[in-house]
Amino acid sequence: MLIFHNPNHHLHAGRQEMFRGRLVPCHETPARLDHVLDELRRRPLGPLREPGAVDLDLVRCIHSPHYLDFLAQAWSDWVALDPANSEVDILPSVWPGHGLRRDVAPTNFSARVGLYSFDAGTPLGAGTWEAALAGAACAIDAARAVAAGAGVAMALTRPPGHHAGADFFGGYCFLNNSALAAQALRDAGADRVAVVDVDYHHGNGTQSIFYERDDVFTASIHGDPTTEYPFYLGYADELGRGRGEGCNLNLPLPSGTGFASWQQALLRALAEVRRHGAEALVVSLGVDTFEGDPISRFTLRSGDFVQIGRMLASAGLPTVFVMEGGYAVAEVGVNVVNVLDGFLT
Repeated sequence: MLIFHNPNHHLHAGRQEMFRGRLVPCHETPARLDHVLDELRRRPLGPLREPGAVDLDLVRCIHSPHYLDFLAQAWSDWVALDPANSEVDILPSVWPGHGLRRDVAPTNFSARVGLYSFDAGTPLGAGTWEAALAGAACAIDAARAVAAGAGVAMALTRPPGHHAGADFFGGYCFLNNSALAAQALRDAGADRVAVVDVDYHHGNGTQSIFYERDDVFTASIHGDPTTEYPFYLGYADELGRGRGEGCNLNLPLPSGTGFASWQQALLRALAEVRRHGAEALVVSLGVDTFEGDPISRFTLRSGDFVQIGRMLASAGLPTVFVMEGGYAVAEVGVNVVNVLDGFLT
């Protein structure tokens, strides 16, 4: 298995997030990826590679130019307001809610941050843009390697991506790595691609990017959005729109779901992948379904992730894994590598 890892991920290290009404230390930390790398050194599954330069033209196919310009300039704009801001992460504090306009970009910096975000839990720091670009490069290179015949590859990166939409960030995500991988596979010749999201939280960004397309089928298995983040998307009646109608599948599950019920949802998702005739698969690999995760409420155990890998392999498709969530930091490495190990065996 080829594994493309992000050498710049440490540059994104948020200091605080708003979580359940309080500013708390960030759950999404550099240690998450470091634990996976440590486990891969203990149980090597294939060569570790750094990505090449990011293909910005492909990134612009998924994300809007004005949003990318904002991300690229945000930190310098923030510090230009006050040099003391270099000691404080950017967090949004105001949003264009119901009845307010989104078609005009304000000049006020705080207003622009809110225009491009949907929560107060995703700090943007000095190295966020550089880390996110290298992560995008990992996803694109992994997809291109699979398209060239590698069979399976992994984009091992952070910040994660599946909550990021065409023109918004949130849920710790800035660039949608899974969407970039899917687009890279399409560009390389796959007529139809599937994205299966196994993170505890609904992949709202991925869904919104492909919701009106019929060439990328999206499926997400996640906590019930009536109680679980991101709350405002991820319901079972969201099936796609226009040409994309019937090309989106949401499988929300209740708090406390264990592996027996969870794997039935994965079997259904894989059956739909086959029915849609996908020629390649992208897996948004979150392991926050683990029973010890501090911000999730499923009860999967470390051994279950081996079986998840085997089930994904049964699809028989060229596959790109893209790292998403998982916040029980000490166990993240074991759980991620268990999925990859199961896929290979």
